[in-house]
Amino acid sequence: MDLKSLYNWDEMEWETVRPGVKRKVFQSAGGTLVLNHLELGHSPNPHSHAHEQIVYILQGEAEFTVDAKTFNLRPGSLLTIPPNAEHFARVTGRKILLNLDFFIPRREDYRQSRTLGKE
Repeated sequence: MDLKSLYNWDEMEWETVRPGVKRKVFQSAGGTLVLNHLELGHSPNPHSHAHEQIVYILQGEAEFTVDAKTFNLRPGSLLTIPPNAEHFARVTGRKILLNLDFFIPRREDYRQSRTLGKE
């Protein structure tokens, strides 16, 4: 895969995951960075994967449940999710939740977001 080294989130297209949830994906050789946009009232999606995940909250508030333990996150919060742990998020504040997820190793099941007007 040919990866360029400089992107701007503002120039990347949102991918709709399901109603109330969309994302932008940036791939590097060893990891995947995802900007998530979750709306109040979205349907949580409990899931697990083989990747370690680091969550960083940029905007909004949410409850993240990891292996049946709930954490309240707000802007600036960081959370690590171990590989294969069942987890999901529920928006609890009044603002849209924007969070960054970093996955190690790279998620091959996610595609690099397209750059607006370039592809």
